[in-house]
Amino acid sequence: MEAKKTQAEQIQAPVQQDRLVRLPEVLKIIPVKKSTWWDGVRDGRYPRGIKLSPRTTAWKLSEIYSLIDRLDAESRA
Repeated sequence: MEAKKTQAEQIQAPVQQDRLVRLPEVLKIIPVKKSTWWDGVRDGRYPRGIKLSPRTTAWKLSEIYSLIDRLDAESRA
């Protein structure tokens, strides 16, 4: 029997999905070279990200997980 989740656990799951991750963490999840990632962003294959400053971009973790699902579906088609 699964234990009932606390209110903090129920809140934490969506927050974890929408936290922002920077490029080094993205590249740990999607194992491509940095130049390949930026080419994909430019071409529209990968999400654009959110500019935090002129030299800093971050991505919603939920967008990275959606990308994984899309790539998986494309590879199985």
